[in-house]
Amino acid sequence: MLYLDHAATSPVRREVLEAMWPWLTGEFGNPSSTHDLGRRAADGLADARRRIAAQLGCRASEVVLTSGGTEADNLAVKGIVLASTRGRHIVTTPIEHEAVLAAVEQLGRLHDATVTLLPVDRSGLVSAEHLANAIRDDTALVSIQHANNEVGTVQAIGRLAEVAHAAGVPLHSDAVQSAAWFPVGLGQLGVDALTVSGHKLGAPKGIGALAVRAGLPLEPVIAGGGQERGRRSGTENVAGAVGLAVALEATRAETEESAPRVREVRDALIRAVLDGVPIASVTGAWDSAAQSSARDDVRLPGTASFVLDGVSGESVLLELEQQGMVGSSGSACAAGRDEASHVLLALGYSDELARSAIRFTLSPEVTVGDAERIASALADAVDRVRALGR
Repeated sequence: MLYLDHAATSPVRREVLEAMWPWLTGEFGNPSSTHDLGRRAADGLADARRRIAAQLGCRASEVVLTSGGTEADNLAVKGIVLASTRGRHIVTTPIEHEAVLAAVEQLGRLHDATVTLLPVDRSGLVSAEHLANAIRDDTALVSIQHANNEVGTVQAIGRLAEVAHAAGVPLHSDAVQSAAWFPVGLGQLGVDALTVSGHKLGAPKGIGALAVRAGLPLEPVIAGGGQERGRRSGTENVAGAVGLAVALEATRAETEESAPRVREVRDALIRAVLDGVPIASVTGAWDSAAQSSARDDVRLPGTASFVLDGVSGESVLLELEQQGMVGSSGSACAAGRDEASHVLLALGYSDELARSAIRFTLSPEVTVGDAERIASALADAVDRVRALGR
C-alpha cells in the first residue's frame, strides 16, 4: 500500500512508542499523587513539557496539554474570547478547520459573540489589509490557520500577527498541519496561541497541545481538579506527553533535511497530474505559469490537491485504493458527509467541482518514482470512472 493521507494521520514512530512504553507499564502513576510513583510521573510530565516547549518556542509554563488539536482549538477560541475584556467579536476565515469554525459558531449561539469571516483569494490566502479593516474596538481574538489542511496553502502568519498586535488583539493559529514541515511556535511565528496535534507527527491519537503566551487570560473549557495550572482539568496523559515531545523533536530533525526533497517530489507529482489528466486542476497556492509554488513556504511541501472536472472524487479514490494507493477527498473530519468542501466553496469553486476534490499528502520517504506511479494510476482511475459514468 502507498499511503498518501498523512494530513489525516501518520503512523506512530518507533522511537515514540519506545519512549512511551515505561509510562504505560511500570511508571503508571498519577502525576497529581504525592507518593513516589506519582512524583516520578510528575517528573516525567515536567520533562516532556519542557521538551515540547523548546519545540514550540515558548516556556514550559505556557504549554497546555490537551487530548488533541480539536480540544486545543476549542480552548484557544472559547478560552480567549470568554476571558476577554474587549468584547466578543472574532475575526477568522471561512477555510479554518471545523474545530475553529464550530467553536466560533457555538460562541455566537450561546454567548452572543459576533464574527467576521475574512475573504480569501483563489489560493486561500488572507490579505493583511482585509484583516486590518476587519478588526474593531470589541475584537477579542483573531484566529487564522497557519496551513490549510485541504489545499496546503500557508499563510504569512507573522505579518498577520503584526496587524492584529498593532490593534491590541491576540492571534491564535492552528498549526496542526504545518508543524509536520516547519518550525512552529509562539516565538517563531509571533503569535499568542498555537495548536499542535500529536497524531500528525508520529505520536498516537489523543494527545495535543496549546501553547499560549503568558499573561493572556484564558477561561478553561474543561472544569475539574485544576490540572494544567487551572487551564485544562483532568489527569494528564503522561505517556502521551512524552510521545508528543519525542515526535516533535524527531519531526524537526527529519524535515529540516527532507522538506526540500519532498517539495520537489510534490512539484513533480503536480506537473505529472496536470500533464496526464486533462480534467485535473490544482487547488491551493500554485503558480501555473512557472508550474511551481510561488514561494517555497506558500504551500505545504507534502500536499498535492486537485479538482477533477466532471467526475466524482470519491469514485476516483475508490479506484485508486484498488491499486493500493490511499488518498483522500479532503479533511478526514468531514469524511462521509454528503456535502461539498467548505474550503473549496470559499475559494470560489462550484459545488460540483468541490465534490470532485482529491488530496495526496506525502511522507518524507516519498520518491520521484512514487510521483510518477501516482500520476499514472490517477489517470487510469479517472478513465475507468468516466467510462462507468461516475
